[in-house]
Amino acid sequence: MKLDKYDRSILRILQTQGRISNQDLADRVGLSPSPCLRRLRALEEAGLIVGYQARLDARKLGFTLVALVHISMDRHTPERFENFEQRIAQLSEVLECLLITGQDADYQLKVVVTDMDAYQDLLLEKITRIEGVSGVHSSFVLRHVVDKTALPLATG
Repeated sequence: MKLDKYDRSILRILQTQGRISNQDLADRVGLSPSPCLRRLRALEEAGLIVGYQARLDARKLGFTLVALVHISMDRHTPERFENFEQRIAQLSEVLECLLITGQDADYQLKVVVTDMDAYQDLLLEKITRIEGVSGVHSSFVLRHVVDKTALPLATG
């Protein structure tokens, strides 16, 4: 799908204001409501917009510990990786799982828990019990310096 300036504007606005009304969105991008809604639906149908969700304040909900966890696997086989990925996807504490290169690890996880006891339980009772996990290295987040989800869409 080829994006024009209106499509890019719609996407830029929706990344930070997902609950904006169609009327307000149309006004902001310089279209009337009907064509704006048609473009929005086309962007959704093309799969460029994959969903709408609320961002929650983890700290206010009691999740005070964020860790980046590097996982090493004992064997680099498709079956071993598939098993790990299926198991790790079931853990609600895991916010992100990336297969990486250029490190001594195979995966990087971003996890959120209430405290160090909860982290210990997650690590010892769940993550290290996944078949094939041979090493774990944890780093704890002291402060979020940049925390955004919006993609850098070019204008025009």
